[in-house]
Amino acid sequence: MRNKLLKLTLLSFAAVSLIAFSGCKKQTTGGGEESQGASSSSSESAEAQSASDSKVVKISYVNWAEGVAVSQLVEEMLTNMGYEVKLTMADVGPIYASVAKGDQDVMLETWMPVTHKSYWDQYSENFEQLGVWFTDARIGLVVPEYMEISSITELNSIKDKLKGQITGIDAGAGITKTTETAIKEYDLDYTLLTSSGPAMTASLKSAIDKNNPIVVTGWAPHWKFARYDLKFLDDPKGIYGSAEEIRMVCRKGFKEDMPKVAAFLSSIKFNTAQIGTLMDTMANADGDKKAALKAWMAENQQLINSWK
Repeated sequence: MRNKLLKLTLLSFAAVSLIAFSGCKKQTTGGGEESQGASSSSSESAEAQSASDSKVVKISYVNWAEGVAVSQLVEEMLTNMGYEVKLTMADVGPIYASVAKGDQDVMLETWMPVTHKSYWDQYSENFEQLGVWFTDARIGLVVPEYMEISSITELNSIKDKLKGQITGIDAGAGITKTTETAIKEYDLDYTLLTSSGPAMTASLKSAIDKNNPIVVTGWAPHWKFARYDLKFLDDPKGIYGSAEEIRMVCRKGFKEDMPKVAAFLSSIKFNTAQIGTLMDTMANADGDKKAALKAWMAENQQLINSWK
């Protein structure tokens, strides 16, 4: 009898243990399901983050007057469209390389067919064109109107007055390379001083304020032509070419990744007067540049609406 009771007790204990174990196992499974739920939530969060990332547009520009003005306008308009814009200012060569590698989405200005030809030949297979936003661009050597010379061929005759110096911009700029070619082709006894766009215009202003002679590497569009009486020197050998286009390019795949942004950027177009007023507005905005930009946008609403 006692043996039967012992067997019944053991069986009861085993049953209770089994139920308890099953309960524990179910809780563990529940924990696993909760873990899967957390994983699912994490996945959804990652997808949301990915969607958020797709709203970020990385744009590079060079510290040239038109590049600065257009980059600020594009940033403002894309921000109003709900995108986050990350602007990066750099020299022209590194920008070409970064867009070709896919590290940057958009390069706002490429000058063709002369100024950036070497960069275009090197990188164009690795990026795509978005469009041409200005068709009457020009580069060359520029002097104040009060200087009597009118051609590059006359520069050697006033070398001493100019101290044998041409005031240039950044070393990697296309106009810098073209000017080095011009110095050789015209056999100019001059040294090209490289600096930056702002440094060049500062030197130009200083010379004009004193009515001194100066020759600079210049390009249009640029606000300096609205502010000062300037002229391009004739280029009989055609070293600087004729009218150029300013194009916008993007990394490969950008049009598929961000079709609305690509379509918007492709629609941007300026004529000489429009880009001139934009650059002059931004260059003269001593205080709140954003307020000055918004004022320009309000005055040019018809133009802006044509881009959307």
